[in-house]
Amino acid sequence: MNLSVIIPLFNEEESLPELHAWIARVCNENKLSYEVIFVNDGSTDHSWDVIEQLAANNPEVRGIKFRRNYGKSPALFCGFDQAEGDVVITMDADLQDSPDEIPGLYRMIKEEGYDLVSGYKMNRSKGDPLSKTIPTKLFNATARKVSGIHNLHDFNCGLKAYRKEVVKNIEVYGEMHRYIPYLAKNAGFTKIGEKLVHHQARKYGTSKFMGWNRFVNGYLDLMTLWFLSAFGRKPMHVFGFLGSLMFFIGFVAVVLLGADKLYCLSAGIPQRLITDSPYFFISLTMMIIGTQLFLAGFLGDLISRTSQGRNDYLIEKTV
Repeated sequence: MNLSVIIPLFNEEESLPELHAWIARVCNENKLSYEVIFVNDGSTDHSWDVIEQLAANNPEVRGIKFRRNYGKSPALFCGFDQAEGDVVITMDADLQDSPDEIPGLYRMIKEEGYDLVSGYKMNRSKGDPLSKTIPTKLFNATARKVSGIHNLHDFNCGLKAYRKEVVKNIEVYGEMHRYIPYLAKNAGFTKIGEKLVHHQARKYGTSKFMGWNRFVNGYLDLMTLWFLSAFGRKPMHVFGFLGSLMFFIGFVAVVLLGADKLYCLSAGIPQRLITDSPYFFISLTMMIIGTQLFLAGFLGDLISRTSQGRNDYLIEKTV
């Protein structure tokens, strides 16, 4: 099979028939064998009924229904797991991503040898500068700096294409869908490209991602991913080092305070009790925090070696 198109969705019943017809027309015109995998992320409207009807009438349509809403990353993870095409393309279900971009993305993977190609909606509607434009620019600039993928301008774009080996060797969880290029790079898939794509106005419904909250969460997820990529399998290296350093500094400070006290006593110099000095309590606090950090690293090592079940989701139905 040439192509798998994965579409995570939440309450998009109106757009699904039109989106499927558009994908089918484009793939047939370009003689691409394909499948369309709709992942219904706990929709409360009739989205699943529409998917069942499409699957009944079109053998290339597959559907996954979550029992409740988990989020976009779990939907993509389950879609990746089911995908069979040599090239995997993800797009949103709201018709803002144009299926006309599919042949170009496919060629970039198959003919130009890219591992991953991300869409860049350069001419998308700008929106409110304070709530959307400025945070988006800051977010993407930070993501480029932290990830080291300097040629990507729009990490949030849902329209992306992947070599099959990429999606089968990365784990998308939590809200890490924004950083799939970073996950791919960490897995060793380093040929990552970008394609300027057309952005369309939403035709049905309303956006599911609004406000500053998504940008705050995006930064937190980015910091988490950076830490996991650097120390995820060796948390003791960072927590153990910081804990040992703080304990050592605190211990040396206590020893110096004690030596100073002994010197003053032997020289007959009047001194207050060592516990009267604020430096004693600062040193003691550093030793305690250092011990806690060391133990945190030790426990982190244990957890990282025994964790499981992070990507277990309740799937109610499949078609």
